[in-house]
Amino acid sequence: MKELNQYIDHTLLKPTATPKEIVNLCDQAKEYNFYAVCVNSCYAFLAATELKESKVKVVATVGFPLGAASSEAKIAEAKQAIAHGADEIDMVMNVGFLKAELYKAVREEISAVKKAIGRRVIKVIIETCYLSNSEKKIACEIVKKAGGTYIKTSTGFGEGGALVQDIEIIKAAIGNAPKVKASGGIKTHEEAIAFIKAGADRIGTSNGIKLLYASKEKQL
Repeated sequence: MKELNQYIDHTLLKPTATPKEIVNLCDQAKEYNFYAVCVNSCYAFLAATELKESKVKVVATVGFPLGAASSEAKIAEAKQAIAHGADEIDMVMNVGFLKAELYKAVREEISAVKKAIGRRVIKVIIETCYLSNSEKKIACEIVKKAGGTYIKTSTGFGEGGALVQDIEIIKAAIGNAPKVKASGGIKTHEEAIAFIKAGADRIGTSNGIKLLYASKEKQL
């Protein structure tokens, strides 16, 4: 297993986040060598500017946190985020459409956003807390067919966050591709390791530094 910091998308998505806090987030990501920072799309340019001399990636959210924006709005937001320096897009699936069994519309929207950003990574947030187990499997199959790079569990703004059993359900549904990002409520070293062992390829958390300190303490 690679070092824990290289699994982490260091995240700040709260609605009150200020430019100063985003700069601090980027400074922390550079100091602790996190894989990426994850920010709202309005901060893609700022984050990209702060991280341009580093290896830390910039992840921008699209249709966040509800997923209920129009496809056209999501496409435009994704294009702008990439133009502003984002390396990856974390897009929220239209959960209402999925639950209404409008599967074609869900798939076409994901495909359209993926097409708009080219070869760049797209993670599709399926918001597991709102889905039955059968709906989770369907969502995963749709993301796979649509060309998603990752399936991401949660926004962190729903009624619940990531669960280890959800990673197991996702992996059973799609195998090793797309990859999986666990996100939402991951606060301890033990939780992060449990998600990785279950099959998560990335961890989205606002508690990345705390997770690393816990990891170092266990090595002492």
